[in-house]
Amino acid sequence: MMEENAPLTEGVYYILLALYEPRHGYGIMQFVSELSNGRVELGPGTIYGAIKTLVKRKWIVPIDDDGRKKEYVITESGKLLIEAEIKRLEELHHNGLLIIKGEK
Repeated sequence: MMEENAPLTEGVYYILLALYEPRHGYGIMQFVSELSNGRVELGPGTIYGAIKTLVKRKWIVPIDDDGRKKEYVITESGKLLIEAEIKRLEELHHNGLLIIKGEK
């Protein structure tokens, strides 16, 4: 799905952002849809496959579900990953603007 140092896919990026607050799979799908104004729609297969991978990489962890749907939350290593990805995206954005404005 993703290499350790590779850029995050858009779906994984949004899933990690969604999990700054505990959410279950359906809650993640709703949050991502709202945050992206409906542009990014993640299906159950995508969500649950990604969750399995993200838990394995220790970027998210399940929390006690008290008999309800299982919820997940981002870990400290997941937060560091998001911060690094945001810096990478800012660099891409900055360099793109330099080029299109003819400043580079």
